Amino acid sequence: QVQLVESGGGLVQAGGSLRLSCTASGRTFFSYNMGWFRQAPGKEREFVAAIDWSGGKTSYADSVRGRFAISRDNPKNTMYLQMNRLKPEDTASYFCAILRGRWGSRGTNDYDNWGQGAQVTVSS
Repeated sequence: QVQLVESGGGLVQAGGSLRLSCTASGRTFFSYNMGWFRQAPGKEREFVAAIDWSGGKTSYADSVRGRFAISRDNPKNTMYLQMNRLKPEDTASYFCAILRGRWGSRGTNDYDNWGQGAQVTVSS
C-alpha cells in the first residue's frame, strides 16, 4: 500500500510563492499518474493539477494555469506543486493522490491513496 505525505504548506502574503511536496513510500511511485487537489472550508474538494508517470504530460485547472507548476522527481519518490502569484482564494488544504482512472479524469472518485493534506493560507 503506497502512502503519500504532503509537506511545505504555510502562511504567505498575496503575491507570494510556496512549494508543496508529496512524498510516497514504496518502490512503485514512478509508475503512477498523480494529482493535486484542494479543499477550502465549506467547499468540495477540487482538482488543481495532474502529472503523468514520466512527467511528460501535465494538466491544470483553469484557476491555477500559468501560476502553478506540477513536477516530479521519480528517484526521490516525490511530486511537487510550485505555487506562484498566490491569491487569497487559493487558501485551502492541498492533497496529493494517485490517479486510478484515465488520464484527464478530474473527479475525486478517480483518485485514491490520499495524503493527509497540507494547509496553505494566503493573506490579503
